Amino acid sequence: MRMKLVIAIVHSDDAQAVLTEISKSGYSATKLSTTGGFMKAGNTTLLIGVEETQVDEVIELIGKRAHSHKQIVTGGAGKSEGSVSAMPFEVKVGGATVFVVDVEKFVKL
Repeated sequence: MRMKLVIAIVHSDDAQAVLTEISKSGYSATKLSTTGGFMKAGNTTLLIGVEETQVDEVIELIGKRAHSHKQIVTGGAGKSEGSVSAMPFEVKVGGATVFVVDVEKFVKL
């Protein structure tokens, strides 16, 4: 059995819905609070260990609950330091970034 580690970075607003969806389907995840992205917004990183044959299902479950949306920001959020913009602008936030990596060894203690 080949194991994979699914690393999913989701917007904090979607994290609980993603965790619920994963749990309902019998998977478990480790939740880490993280920060990053264009506006240094709050994210949640989920670590999910699965068998190789389960990777596509887990990614589909994440996609069902992690939705991108548009947000209006003002005052230079995400712009280079020293740059000020009084004009509001729209940015896309949310969704999910997913990485899948091989697991060389898996031990549950």
